[in-house]
Amino acid sequence: MSPAGRGATATHCPYCALQCAMFVEPDGQGGWATRPRDFPVNRGGLCRKGWTAGELLTSPERLGTPLVRRGGELAEATWEQALDLVAERVGALQAEHGPDGVGVFGAGGLTNEKSYLLGKFTRLALGSRMIDYNGRFCMSSAAAAAVRAFGLDRGLPFPVSDLSGAGAVLLAGANPAETMPPLMGHLTAPALVVVDPRRTATAQAALDGGGLHLAPRPGTDTALALGLLHAARLEGLLDTGYIAERTAGFEAAWEQAAAWWPERTELQTGVSASRIRAAARLLGTAAADQGAYVLTGRGTEQHAKGTDSASAWINLALALGLPGRQGSGWGCLTGQGNGQGGREHGQKADQLPGYRMITDAAAREHVAGVWGVDEADIPGAGVSAYELLDSLGTPSGPKGLLVFGSNPAVSAPAAAGVRERLDSLDLLVVADFVMSETAARADVVLPVAQWAEEEGTMTNLEGRVLRRRRALAPPPGVRTDLEVLAGLAERLGQPAGRFPSDPDAVLAELGRASAGGAADYGGVSAQRLEDGEAVHWPAPAPGASTPRLFLEGFAHPDGRARFRPVGHTPAAEQADADYPLVVTTGRTMGHYQSGAQTRRIGELAAADPQAWVEVHPDTAAEHGLAPGEWARLTARRGTMLARVRLVPTARRDTVFVPFHFGGDQTANDLTNPALDPLSRMPEFKVAAARIEPAAPGPSPAGAAPAAAGAAAPD
Repeated sequence: MSPAGRGATATHCPYCALQCAMFVEPDGQGGWATRPRDFPVNRGGLCRKGWTAGELLTSPERLGTPLVRRGGELAEATWEQALDLVAERVGALQAEHGPDGVGVFGAGGLTNEKSYLLGKFTRLALGSRMIDYNGRFCMSSAAAAAVRAFGLDRGLPFPVSDLSGAGAVLLAGANPAETMPPLMGHLTAPALVVVDPRRTATAQAALDGGGLHLAPRPGTDTALALGLLHAARLEGLLDTGYIAERTAGFEAAWEQAAAWWPERTELQTGVSASRIRAAARLLGTAAADQGAYVLTGRGTEQHAKGTDSASAWINLALALGLPGRQGSGWGCLTGQGNGQGGREHGQKADQLPGYRMITDAAAREHVAGVWGVDEADIPGAGVSAYELLDSLGTPSGPKGLLVFGSNPAVSAPAAAGVRERLDSLDLLVVADFVMSETAARADVVLPVAQWAEEEGTMTNLEGRVLRRRRALAPPPGVRTDLEVLAGLAERLGQPAGRFPSDPDAVLAELGRASAGGAADYGGVSAQRLEDGEAVHWPAPAPGASTPRLFLEGFAHPDGRARFRPVGHTPAAEQADADYPLVVTTGRTMGHYQSGAQTRRIGELAAADPQAWVEVHPDTAAEHGLAPGEWARLTARRGTMLARVRLVPTARRDTVFVPFHFGGDQTANDLTNPALDPLSRMPEFKVAAARIEPAAPGPSPAGAAPAAAGAAAPD
């Protein structure tokens, strides 16, 4: 569609959970441009990704026609042919293997409406238990820790703008200066304490502002949090009145922390005892004066013990009297654009809409009533994201998989094994708007609308429900995910109208289904959002909004928060003689998630065209590496290639790689799928590896694969 004559549309960024406000408008050259608009989260700013987001709307690699694999090659098909084929093969697989013979894999970037309808589709149209999503890889550990501490999970239980009034902020495992740059405008506290094995841009900002950077060995975050709690108590900084009046279980938690005096913590973490005491003083003094916050990110959560690690930081915050107070608190920096809403409405294996548990009889009865089915028609809980992917094609796992908006061929841990499992399927269907590495392996590819081509709602990291508005129509031949689900559901025998394709109709139904649940959207309406109301869930009635949770009490029956006794345990995998280094992964400023979108944007691809590895100069010399040359990293599960960057501030025992690249530059070919026992989060942040020079270098596979019939990227 030509943008001629169209004005600016107020909407939100397609990337991270800040959901910065922006305008989408014609660029005067036949394309589309973005520019920031004023909003409490981004305050008129955008990061590099937001400024360039419009380029993808007219990308030559955009998918525009359904593709069906014939004779080993993807060939164009009509929508009727593609959907009929999917329905026929789904029916055949389920007739042979039962309802769980087909599964669904969703995404934290889908709108609330898509997330909701995807869960409903899986459980009713397919009758399958087998659904989970890539948000399981994002903040499931912090969510599990928050539920057991507070009785409720919302990434930030307060508005982002509250942060700017604090006297101190501790960031554990987060690098917003690169991953969420507009957030840095809110991190203006006199004391910023950053916990990260790397000297990130955020850590450097803390040092430049007179704060602290604590650089623990990867996998020792829990020990550091215990050491900080110990130091705070020795310094007399705990809020004993708050602990007595608003919490339970402190003594059991203290029994664990009592063993972690600063000097012992130094031996385990590598962070000096003096810096541990200094950080405790900064945080504790601010908590009693101007207020303080403890914020966690993926670095401290993406571990096989990530729930306990997040709980250790919550314990520190509770001991200082932070959660549930104006001007103080604990929170988690949700990563994906709808990472919060995406886990509230039913695309997790164990949940129904409204953050209800699928094993709860009352929850099942309520949702069944909204859906117009018997409670017994709703299947039980399935398995977590990695467990689902790892079971594909096996005797006990699904033989078919429908993927919406995710790229697990790159983003899943032990990704080489996941690709083998995807290739073993009898049917792989991918709905996406570009040919991701996962779509390139599919039997059927369904081209769907992208962010600025459809209406819907997103829920950002503060629990604020936002209106995503359509700026332009999808290209001819492209359908929305809701239209795809509606079309498939009818072909699978569902009554017409049970799966509406109008997003406002889906939102209204979502409100009824979530009403009375922990994440209550009963009072959220399209009109409220169009009128510009600030709506934070729970919003149980028209006009209701809850920007700050827990001020009157926590969500446990007695209103008290719970300390959780946790101890430090080693990472699931340790370095040894064969794999002497620790490799840790993360994001870089120019790219997002698996890179399927950002690697197709010229400016971003030019800035970071290939994977790279951060190595200390001494480590590089020891392993024969030269700056700018290619290195091969090898772990127990696979290998990857990356260009060497020498970083004098890096730890000598640790190397860092970004996970935005595919092909032989796939960082997740190295990562460990060991799972947290509660959250089922994989151990992305610690893997034992070795490194060596690589010659002659990689194949040109770090860029995203081209669409069928298009030229391969250089």
